Amino acid sequence: MTDPAPDRPWTFLTNHTHVLLCLVREPGGTLRQVAERVGITERAVQRIIRDLEQAGVITRTREGRRNRYTVNPGFHLRHPLEARRTVGELLTLLEGEETGA
Repeated sequence: MTDPAPDRPWTFLTNHTHVLLCLVREPGGTLRQVAERVGITERAVQRIIRDLEQAGVITRTREGRRNRYTVNPGFHLRHPLEARRTVGELLTLLEGEETGA
């Protein structure tokens, strides 16, 4: 299937969602790895992780020289249109049952 509008590079999901998906797939991934996968700068990933952590969506645990991120699947989505849904439900939709979220 081809993209009907290849000159309009937009997506349905935000960079916050993309970063969250990367952290679920690879909880010990580096900022550089996440930035490369999402297509944004390491600094942007750092800000997004800080946002997610401050909101309570993720928790960071230090393991040696690296960070490991754990997602709070019971966190309710923030926008009023989807506030009755949780991060875990979103991840299940996007990733399937195997996420463990």
